[in-house]
Amino acid sequence: MEKPAVMTPPEQPFRILTVCTGNICRSPMAERLLQAGLDEVCPGEFEVRSAGTHAMVGWDMQPQVQGLVHVLGGNTEGFEARLLTPQILQGQDLVLAMTREHRSAVVGMAPTLLRRTFTLREFARILPHVTPEGMTTAERWKSIFLPAARIRTRVTVPAEEDNIIDPYRHDEVVYQEMMRQLAPAARSIISWAQSVAPNLPDARHLA
Repeated sequence: MEKPAVMTPPEQPFRILTVCTGNICRSPMAERLLQAGLDEVCPGEFEVRSAGTHAMVGWDMQPQVQGLVHVLGGNTEGFEARLLTPQILQGQDLVLAMTREHRSAVVGMAPTLLRRTFTLREFARILPHVTPEGMTTAERWKSIFLPAARIRTRVTVPAEEDNIIDPYRHDEVVYQEMMRQLAPAARSIISWAQSVAPNLPDARHLA
């Protein structure tokens, strides 16, 4: 008599948290752009959320940000700002902060995340210089943390190259500047994810 097949539980998605101050402009935009792009690369293998160090809890993302997210191919439905807490940080695989100050706040709250917390622009800048290992998406991403952290300690750049400007309560021109700083970094991360996606040998050649 044949034994019943053993169902292997699905692998947990690789969890990314984006962090800014109010959680209504920068980090929601990063969240929704990364989620949309990574879903195209590896559907169901990433979960991207966001939080704010001084969040406008329960607020929607700012209307200007919603417009930019839609233009860039993201979805804004169902968003509510939430406060960054140690509980939210538990279980996160990667934290992408919008500024060095946010990065410091995350590490101060959860020191074990030191090697897994970067600014968004910093992480995008480092990725082309690391080589992932492993068979699954999660294994490959987790394998780069140590070399990425080492690169960070060897390379010094001005703060303005790591930080993303806060547009809240500013003119439209500042929202556009935020987009010019944030969107290319998000695209770079998505492109890297595509180039190293398991079981997609030709991914690096896709448009």
